[in-house]
Amino acid sequence: MDKQQMIESIRSGMPERRWQHVQGVISTAIVLAKRFGADPDKAELAAILHDLAKYWPVDRMEEAIREEGADLGILSYDKELWHAPAGAYISRRDYGVTDIEVLDSVRYHTSGRAGMTLLDKVVCLADYMEPGRDFPGVDGIRELAETDLDAALRAGFDSTIRFLLEKGKVIYPLTLAARNDLIRNP
Repeated sequence: MDKQQMIESIRSGMPERRWQHVQGVISTAIVLAKRFGADPDKAELAAILHDLAKYWPVDRMEEAIREEGADLGILSYDKELWHAPAGAYISRRDYGVTDIEVLDSVRYHTSGRAGMTLLDKVVCLADYMEPGRDFPGVDGIRELAETDLDAALRAGFDSTIRFLLEKGKVIYPLTLAARNDLIRNP
């Protein structure tokens, strides 16, 4: 399957508004990759794939996660996280993506993780701050991203954690690990 076929297939599985978000993530990921020295082609591919399972029914996401068998623990956390590992698995199974760096960037784009690669950081931050995002603090994150990828990503995780605390939600451990790792290993 070539890139255009992949794009058409992924686009057909989501509302137009979500596809606009994906396009924003693609353009932002390429800019961030070039700015901070990541591979822009890998960043583009991961951005194309990152939300491919976002609008799947939860039982279909769960089935993909169980079929892969790698991260079953995520099933006990918020279903909003499930599309990332499901998408990584489907990227490999159905779209033939074999680059582990791209697959991991899809897998961890919502949660982060300790020891994030440069590509993980680029894709995660691009998803967080693409031009269509509008929430308190996003402009400050965009400003940080002009010069400091890690500081911008930390600010994004801080914002997410604050939001989850205010809503009384459970915080996924990988998100805390990602934030803490960015502080410990600047």
